[in-house]
Amino acid sequence: MSCLREKTFIVYSYKYQHDDGRVSYPLCFIFSSPVGCKPEQQMMYAGSKNKLVQTAELTKVFEIRNTEDLTEEWLREKLGFFH
Repeated sequence: MSCLREKTFIVYSYKYQHDDGRVSYPLCFIFSSPVGCKPEQQMMYAGSKNKLVQTAELTKVFEIRNTEDLTEEWLREKLGFFH
């Protein structure tokens, strides 16, 4: 399978419960870029990712190398830096 097919873009609206009881629904952009792809493919992927982030005006952008690490705990930890 080509590395290009293994890369993934996810746009996800997450219900985030703040410590003070407020609830928000941040729009998260999560992209997976597996280890081991050729540098040329990584550059092509980065360019398309950046264009999508700019066009959609996404502000919560996260990268993950291993999709098995993508858990609710991981996402809550990442979102904690924004609030």
